[in-house]
Amino acid sequence: MITVIGIDPGLAATGVGIVRGNGRQVTGYSFGSIHTSKSTPLPERLDQIFSKLLQLLKDERPDVMVVEDVFSLGRYPKSGITLGKVIGIVLLAACHTGVRCVEIPVREAKQVLTGNGNAGKAQLEEAVRNRLKHKVPIRPYHASDAVGLALIGFYRYAGSHRQKLA
Repeated sequence: MITVIGIDPGLAATGVGIVRGNGRQVTGYSFGSIHTSKSTPLPERLDQIFSKLLQLLKDERPDVMVVEDVFSLGRYPKSGITLGKVIGIVLLAACHTGVRCVEIPVREAKQVLTGNGNAGKAQLEEAVRNRLKHKVPIRPYHASDAVGLALIGFYRYAGSHRQKLA
């Protein structure tokens, strides 16, 4: 049995998705998000994400964590810097719990899951839902993005990790 956690980092909402399975067969999954308030100072928001993720990693004990890599839009360079801070504490939580961590660019994740590197949030959510045969929409979108990352990790990295366990 392998467990993969996917993380879609964000300051207001960090998506979390967990996929479990044997071989190439997904046997279970869960998803949600870690929310912080705009009225809370940045250091405290980062600490909230770190603390909740650290506890989740300790509880779930995943074999690998897949994180959406940082990106920045030319118009909004400050958002890229803030996103980098969130990714930093996500990577730190993985380090503190000894969880192997892989970063995947957002376009690559979209390409793998939908066949289109420029897919929108709704298209990506539908692709993830269909792969899991999940009947109702996965919300928020941060959670569906995170489950998608976990699926990529499950199929891409599960085999190499099992070999190390043997």
